[in-house]
Amino acid sequence: QVQVVESGGGLVQPGGSLRLSCAASGSIFSIAAMGWYRQAPGKQRELVAAITSGGRTNYADSVKGRSTIFRDTAKNTVYLQMNSLKPEDTAVYYCNADINDSPVVRYRTYWGQGTQVTVSS
Repeated sequence: QVQVVESGGGLVQPGGSLRLSCAASGSIFSIAAMGWYRQAPGKQRELVAAITSGGRTNYADSVKGRSTIFRDTAKNTVYLQMNSLKPEDTAVYYCNADINDSPVVRYRTYWGQGTQVTVSS
């Protein structure tokens, strides 16, 4: 059984910062890519940032230069540091991870339950 749990969301003023965390636990043999997505009301879920097991990163243009994704491999945790937040960053943020949960190499994508980020004065 594998769980992916996000934390760190909340209410922040425009221009502020927030760090989201996502920890995977359970029957984990290895983790490949991990990423953050977000979904605003009435919009489709979109990729915010992703990081491979080798540390290669990818960012949405809308957050590039304002956000940093990094991971602690030993803790099976990925973080998203967001700075200079804007009202349009308001959304539910979801973490996902490609996890090998079996002695046989077989990667599955697991999603967290989401954490709300609200940017407002």
